[in-house]
Amino acid sequence: MIPVYSGLLPVIFLLTAIQVSLAQEAVSLADRRELFVDEYLIDSLKGATLRMHTPVDEGQVLPFDLPWEGAFSAYVTILQDGDTFKAYYRGVPTAGKDGNSAEVTCYAESADGIHWVKPHLGIHEVGGDTNNNVILANEAPITHNFSPFIDTNPAAKPDERYKALGGTQKSGLVAFTSPDGIHWKRLQNEPVFRQGVFDSQNVSFWSENEGMYLCYFRSWTGKGYQGFRSVSRTTSRDFIHWTEPEPMGFGNTPYEHLYTQQTSPYFRAPHIYLAIGARFMPNRKVVSDEEAEKLGVNPNYYNDCSDAILMSSRGGNRYYRHFMESFIRPGIGLQNWVSRSNYPALNLVQTGPAEMSLYVNQDYAQPSAHLRRYSMRLDGLASLSAGYAGGEMLTRPVTFTGNRLEVNFATSAAGEVRVELLDESGNKLPGYSLEECRPLVGNEISKTVYWNSNPDVSELSGKEIRMRIRLSDANLFSFRFYSNAD
Repeated sequence: MIPVYSGLLPVIFLLTAIQVSLAQEAVSLADRRELFVDEYLIDSLKGATLRMHTPVDEGQVLPFDLPWEGAFSAYVTILQDGDTFKAYYRGVPTAGKDGNSAEVTCYAESADGIHWVKPHLGIHEVGGDTNNNVILANEAPITHNFSPFIDTNPAAKPDERYKALGGTQKSGLVAFTSPDGIHWKRLQNEPVFRQGVFDSQNVSFWSENEGMYLCYFRSWTGKGYQGFRSVSRTTSRDFIHWTEPEPMGFGNTPYEHLYTQQTSPYFRAPHIYLAIGARFMPNRKVVSDEEAEKLGVNPNYYNDCSDAILMSSRGGNRYYRHFMESFIRPGIGLQNWVSRSNYPALNLVQTGPAEMSLYVNQDYAQPSAHLRRYSMRLDGLASLSAGYAGGEMLTRPVTFTGNRLEVNFATSAAGEVRVELLDESGNKLPGYSLEECRPLVGNEISKTVYWNSNPDVSELSGKEIRMRIRLSDANLFSFRFYSNAD
């Protein structure tokens, strides 16, 4: 612990104290990719900041226009299995009690994440016809919020490669499995977990980093339905037996109503769980009664509004909420300002060599209800950023494996990024100084860092180092150490 002194403390002594303290807990990076969605690796910033970036609205991709879908379709999950993108969502044309018998689970698929089709599956009869895209019916209340994932547990059985949870407080969370993501069966008749409120989308996945299944589910900060809509977490080794739940913490940030949280491992850095959730503002009314009537919105669904927020976690019961501002603001037009609209779907997916996509439920409770696609550059949720005057970041002590350093960055024509490697005490390492670093200029998803003509950092692999990153009119989105036999 750093001692506290009254009066002015010499800056050089303070820096030394911080370095000694942090040197006792070096972070092992191995060859993992690191993002700038939190301050976990940062010791200090000078003239630089963490900047959240805004996704680009790419328009409507999936209308909820079939008779069994409708205005109240919601709780979307997007999965990428090989070359196929799969969408799962609740279909229900009229508002009703959570978990009512009219709710079904619908399915759509795509070859590129942009153009979607609703296959005629012939699995369940709905409205007297099996010519539909329904994968789960007559399973109330599981169909209220059924949310699947692809199980990456090495020990997972082939016929249980897909898993899902669904249910309400009355039923508890019921587990389902599937070999293909289309044909589902119950893992067991009894619910696998009961200790939650569950009146939202409850998400689960296999954590490669923690070596267990995780479930993030709806809870409240007070008893029953009092306080704020919030999130709790439970873990399991077998997807059947779950631990006592823990409420998630949000650091020194105020509570807000989080209607969904959509916690999931980022596909390019699965040790970082991204939570692109829905922030709900109860009784914050934007649409008037007359305007709501013109929109055709259900009378019970325009007294509140919502937007999308960005959080992250590295495991345990803590979220990082570095960014309190909206990640995706409601769009132009009053149809975007009704209750329970702007709810992000679960998961980011890659939809191009340099592009990833997320999807957002919009125009809720209206005839025009649909899913919308937003695009971003790979790793581009947030960045280390500095303006023309320049700035820098100093990391905590870290260790790594590999012989190269790769960065995802963008500069202006006048800007640049340089990287300096230091020992754990902050002293320059010969051959890896800022002066010797070849300036990084351009806009690249993957670029290897060179010092003079040398990219090789293998002599530092496994040793405690610090990184000083200096940039001007530039953004650094991610970095990783990696091995290159060449």
